[in-house]
Amino acid sequence: MSDPGELGIVMGGGGARAAYQVGFLRALAEWYPELDAPYITGVSAGAINAAHLAAHHGSFAQSVDELASLWSDLKVENVFQVGATSLFGIVLRWGLRLVSGGRGPVPEVRGLVDTAPLRRFLTEVLHSVDGELTGIGSNLASGRLKAVALSTSSYTTGQSITWVQGSGIREWERPQRRSRNTTLTVEHVMASAALPLFFPAVRLDDGWYGDGGIRLAAPLSPVLHLGARKILAISTRYASSAAEADEPEVKGYPPPAQIAGVLMNSIFLDLLDHDAMRLERMNAVLDVVPPEAQLGLRRVRLLVLRPSKDLGRMAGLYEPRLPRVFRFLTRGLGTRETRSPDALSLILFQPDYLRALMDTGEEDARAREDEIREFMED
Repeated sequence: MSDPGELGIVMGGGGARAAYQVGFLRALAEWYPELDAPYITGVSAGAINAAHLAAHHGSFAQSVDELASLWSDLKVENVFQVGATSLFGIVLRWGLRLVSGGRGPVPEVRGLVDTAPLRRFLTEVLHSVDGELTGIGSNLASGRLKAVALSTSSYTTGQSITWVQGSGIREWERPQRRSRNTTLTVEHVMASAALPLFFPAVRLDDGWYGDGGIRLAAPLSPVLHLGARKILAISTRYASSAAEADEPEVKGYPPPAQIAGVLMNSIFLDLLDHDAMRLERMNAVLDVVPPEAQLGLRRVRLLVLRPSKDLGRMAGLYEPRLPRVFRFLTRGLGTRETRSPDALSLILFQPDYLRALMDTGEEDARAREDEIREFMED
């Protein structure tokens, strides 16, 4: 591309749904195999995709091809322990803590699953050296990359913290959210992707951190602070019609899985749409305000890509193939009692479901090819 200093790619959260983003990237890499994206940001599972793109030494097409291969073969066992001993041991510790009343030696609980397999997997696939993502430093030195940012939520202070590695990037601070310049590691990726309650928090510097989507009220903010003038944002939130939105997902009292799904959607998926609306309104204001009165603000082009299918409902089709013990526990939460098990879709790291998500992402990109090409080449 002739303007590598402008494009920023934003990848939101959604757990296993992040495979959808890879499908879109697969189509984009076919059209622009040598694309330079100097600004890359990610949150939650999108941080995994962002870290891989930022740290890869090859071309954009090579990076996406490897990323697609990784997601195609990913299994639940690569993300967290699914053995009966591990799962029931954690359930037992949670139960003992609940009935302890805070008295005596209270069992420590760190999430509903053990994510040690994910740490090992990321250490290998991101080619880290002593935990550091050395490929990012190499790409920054070569000029292919200008900055990458991964967002987390501090459980210690309650703030949204965006960790930034780049050249000449000044730290920023807003109410309850701020940035910190650092050298990114596997632990930063683990923290950003640590789904609340499901995955254990991760220790970084001065505190414990979890999923970046929890407190990130402005998902487009990091890439704007880095300096992008053109933003390509990939959401995993299905934009339902008014009629679809009014359809009941459950009959009778909602099970825990349904409540968790509504909560997760509001945390990880809805905010990107709200932030995109704010940015477009600001662009409209700047179009009619004289340059001398714009207070240093700049117009930023934005294209948001969303799934054409409900990824939560898709998850219900693949749920029977989960490992038996894990499936037993998720069904106990009511994943079979809702038409759209959104909470399940976040943790359904099944190869067949992930490949279906990637195929959907690629199909959606091709359906909007003319619009995407116009955006990229203008």
